Amino acid sequence: DVAIMVAAVADWRADNQSGQKIKKKGAAPAPLKLTENPDILAGLAQSDQRPALLIGFAAETEKVAEHAQAKLKRKACDWIVANDVSGDVMGGADNSVHIITHSGNEMWERLPKPEVARRLVAKISEEFA
Repeated sequence: DVAIMVAAVADWRADNQSGQKIKKKGAAPAPLKLTENPDILAGLAQSDQRPALLIGFAAETEKVAEHAQAKLKRKACDWIVANDVSGDVMGGADNSVHIITHSGNEMWERLPKPEVARRLVAKISEEFA
């Protein structure tokens, strides 16, 4: 019924892998060519097995609501839970989030992270009531 896609493990990965240690060849590090990892959220949104409610997350450092609104459309999901990670959120005890849906933006001011989780589960439950 619901998929909550909390975070990407990594948006990018090394383009090629070496079967052995890459040796130093001077003072500068070896160039690293990157390639995108598959977009699991966008793929699930297009899947025949798409859940009724598909929720993604967005960690932003600026224009949080604006970037999350664009991500909602780009990923074709139902909600984006967006937070500003430019401060002490990573590793901190509290968080402020925007719940971005096709019908609007709901802001939850700074709360303990377990309370954010409880409110999110309650909001999801309301969708199916």
